[in-house]
Amino acid sequence: MSKKTIITTQNLTRTFGAFTAVDAISFEVYEGEIFGFLGANGAGKTTAMKMLSGLLSPSSGEATVVGCDVYKQAEAIKRQIGYMSQRFSLYEDLTVDENIQLFGSIYGVKKKELADKTEILLDQLEFKDQRKTLVGALPLGWKQKLSFSVAMIHEPRLVFLDEPTGGVDPITRRQFWEMIYAASAKGATIFVTTHYMDEAEYCNRVSIMVDGKIAALDTPKNLKKQFNASDMNDVFLKLASTSKIRAI
Repeated sequence: MSKKTIITTQNLTRTFGAFTAVDAISFEVYEGEIFGFLGANGAGKTTAMKMLSGLLSPSSGEATVVGCDVYKQAEAIKRQIGYMSQRFSLYEDLTVDENIQLFGSIYGVKKKELADKTEILLDQLEFKDQRKTLVGALPLGWKQKLSFSVAMIHEPRLVFLDEPTGGVDPITRRQFWEMIYAASAKGATIFVTTHYMDEAEYCNRVSIMVDGKIAALDTPKNLKKQFNASDMNDVFLKLASTSKIRAI
C-alpha cells in the first residue's frame, strides 16, 4: 500500500528580485513521518517552510499542504497546521497561562476543551507553578518547550518547527526531541529544520538544501551509505563544500 502524502511540491520557487532563495524544489512528505529539512544558513530552508505554511506566496511552481493549494488556500493551511518559528512566537509580556489561552483561541479550541488541555499541558511540562509567570522571565529551553506545546494544542496533522532547539543546552534538546517523538507517535507529521547534524539521525527522512536546491533526500542510513560518510555531519560537509557564496 502506497504512503499517503501530506506535502507535495513540484518545482517550488521563490525569488526576491534577482536573487533565487528557493530554486525549483520537488519532494513529498508522508503522513506520520519526522521529516528533517537541513541546510546551512542562507540555504533556503526558512523561505521554503514559510511558503509551505501559507506565510509566503511562491514565485512559481506547485505545492499542496494538508490537501490545500498554497496559492489559493493559504488560510486553510494555516488553520490545519502548527507552526513554531525560529524566533519563538510567544508573547513575552503575557504569562504562561495567558499565552496558552491566546493561542488556543486563535487555533479555534473551544473554551471547555481549552481549559482541560491547559491543565494537561501544564502538568506535562511541569509548569503549574509557573502558570502566572511572564514568559519573558522563563529560561530559553522552557520557552521553546512551551512554544512547541502551544503549536500542538489544537492537535494538528502537521507541525512545522523552524530550528526549534537552536541555542538550548543538550539536555533540553534531548527533552525537546522526546516531545517530538511523542507527537509523532500520536500521528502528527513533523517537518523540522535544524542545523544540528546529529538531530538529522532522529528523522525518518532527511532533505539537505544547498544554494536553494535540494542536494540530497533519503533516510539518514541511506545518505551515509551514498556519501560514504560516518555520520550526517560528514554527509552535510561533503554537500556544503559544493556551495557557492550566497547572499543571505
